[in-house]
Amino acid sequence: MPKKTCPGMSNYLSGPAVEARRLTEGMTVEELVAMYRRSGAFNGGRLAEACDLFLKMIDEDVTIALTLTGAMTPAGLGGAIISAMEAGFIDFIISTGANLYHDLHFALGQKLTQGDFRVDDEELLKQGVERIYDIFITERMLLDTDAFVTSTLKKYSDIGQISTSKLHRILGEEVNAVSKRPELSILGVAAKNDIPIFTSSPGDSSIGMNLAALKLKGGKLSIDPDLDVLETTSIVHASPKNGALEIGGGSPKNFYMQTQPVLWQILGINKGGHDYFIQITTDSPQWGGLSGATPSEAISWGKLDPKAKKNHVVVYCDATIAVPILLAYSLSGRKPRPQKRIFQKLDNMMRDLRVSSKL
Repeated sequence: MPKKTCPGMSNYLSGPAVEARRLTEGMTVEELVAMYRRSGAFNGGRLAEACDLFLKMIDEDVTIALTLTGAMTPAGLGGAIISAMEAGFIDFIISTGANLYHDLHFALGQKLTQGDFRVDDEELLKQGVERIYDIFITERMLLDTDAFVTSTLKKYSDIGQISTSKLHRILGEEVNAVSKRPELSILGVAAKNDIPIFTSSPGDSSIGMNLAALKLKGGKLSIDPDLDVLETTSIVHASPKNGALEIGGGSPKNFYMQTQPVLWQILGINKGGHDYFIQITTDSPQWGGLSGATPSEAISWGKLDPKAKKNHVVVYCDATIAVPILLAYSLSGRKPRPQKRIFQKLDNMMRDLRVSSKL
């Protein structure tokens, strides 16, 4: 027999009704997200939450970090990211080195070709073609990009140890000075707008490989990862509110999240954890993945403010689908905000962190 209506049932049935909403000709991105929001089901609903949360981060002038993993720039996602950077919606970036290396192809006017993953990879090898899932690049492209990186870094071979933010500023300035399409490069646009870019594993990419090779010829230019830890922490320390848009997981995600434990656990400065957190990922937590934990797990580490439970969301979706929708929605819904130009302020931020440290 059906159960009788229970007194507490209304608590669970007070939300909006799920409707079979029809698509309409000429729908805008705002209307699409509104449809997801009204339904609230599955990851369409989570994407709508992420869109609304990103607007809240913009409205509250949060210092927004972008963390970037996966082959996103070869897939062309750099264009959407650049649009958000130019609008002042991204204040600093932590990326894999590979994304930044492949970003250079666009600046140098090299062609990445849409291919097919159902291909004979041995035949590609014979023809000098490399595959990134369904994207084709050539050996010639790699060698030409290597030549650009090497010729740029040779000019600075005697400056000694620097952070990756300084390394990427050097590359970005060279992109703006000599490349064919600097407006298509994350590195170039970041240099123009004083947006620092960090790489948490600098040796794990062709940029790092080229830098390492210069040491064989006596080059003294070197990356100091400790400076990256301190510079990213100093940004978080200096910012009244902090949050991140995390694309994928990996080392960049945790490199951002660990800035709070660096503050409270190592330096004795308790800011209470990050205020906002959006992650777009296809990973799952039960395998020990998500590199830096789910938002609720991150609370236990002091990485995320417990009061921010309504200020975090994980969207389990391919980033090439979700990120363009989220960023297009933000660009449609908000006017550009002034650039924070954090790169110019890093030295002062580091000085303030040194003064505030309880060491």
